Amino acid sequence: MPFDPDTRYARFTLRPASKDLPQDLANIIEYRKSGLSLNHIVGCPLECAYCVRHLFDNYGMKRPHLIIPDDQAVTQLVDHPAFRAHQTPLQIFNRATDPFLPRVKEHLHRCLELLDDLGLTNHMLVITRWHVLEEDVARLERLKNLKVTILITWSGISDPRIEPIDSSIAQASLSTLASNASRTRKILYWRPIVLGLNDTDELIAEAHSMSQLADATVFTGLFHREKIREYLRSVNVPDLYKLVPRRKILPREVEGRILRAFGGTPIFRKTSCGVAYAHGVRDYNGHFGIRHICDICPAEQVKICAAAHKVPTQWQVLEFAREVGLEIGKLEIFQGHIVVENSTEQQRYFIQHATGFQVHDRAHPHLLGRHGRSEEGWTQ
Repeated sequence: MPFDPDTRYARFTLRPASKDLPQDLANIIEYRKSGLSLNHIVGCPLECAYCVRHLFDNYGMKRPHLIIPDDQAVTQLVDHPAFRAHQTPLQIFNRATDPFLPRVKEHLHRCLELLDDLGLTNHMLVITRWHVLEEDVARLERLKNLKVTILITWSGISDPRIEPIDSSIAQASLSTLASNASRTRKILYWRPIVLGLNDTDELIAEAHSMSQLADATVFTGLFHREKIREYLRSVNVPDLYKLVPRRKILPREVEGRILRAFGGTPIFRKTSCGVAYAHGVRDYNGHFGIRHICDICPAEQVKICAAAHKVPTQWQVLEFAREVGLEIGKLEIFQGHIVVENSTEQQRYFIQHATGFQVHDRAHPHLLGRHGRSEEGWTQ
């Protein structure tokens, strides 16, 4: 029987969220690698077993709840110390709900319109695996300033214990965007790809076919943290991988087969690279400094990123480091990246987006040719 998520909540306006939310959820603005993320709605009826909501102890909240009104949320976002008009990449509802769920999407559109009315030209990333309808696209197309990218999540996983949602929903949403969007960019967000689960030649061919509807394809592996593995075990899914690393797992062998199948079709390892290509602008995460990440990028995109790539001065980096409270005595600037110590993601991503240059913590080095992925599947 097809999975039918419980959306009865949508008969009414969203309930206010409880005042005793965990601190991680009550903090509605968080810096993530792909942007400063606004999350003033929490709760989701979709049952994706690998969802990051496990990490916020929020997986059990199936009904979306509103933490604060949209206008207040937008004000907090643009007043956030890390926000820079026209520069800071933004995301919305990518942590604890799906932005195109019934009722939730009213808040999505309203927030985008509030930001657009301010004349802001920042990137805005919207990630969904739910229905994107023609009326949604029409409303998105009326925006004049924000660089909006809709990332349609698709995995082709058919095991309902892991992903009960019908993959055809993503295919239909991508098709609707392809037929109706011109200003709004669309990306096939192919994830999570898991060795032995959804990496068959048939599914790779299906992804390649879907990619023809998108401006770009971004592919990535599984975020396999302990709480996610615990949940998968609780629903009788054998361990998908041995390790539970801090980085996503995508084995070298799987990546190789995907790249061979895609040939000259634009496909990217990193979200920001795909977004940049879709809009014809430089990668805001500065991956050009780590050249082996760019070895699959179209030549025209490499030219754009190369023209914009500039090593920041020590004075610039120190100023940004002081602003976020980093230990400046342990900071080093190399040709392709900056190394810091004792840092948080919030600190690193701010400097990264402010400089357009990669920032790594010395405790978590990026190894040559591994593209920032975990060691599983790369050390044999």
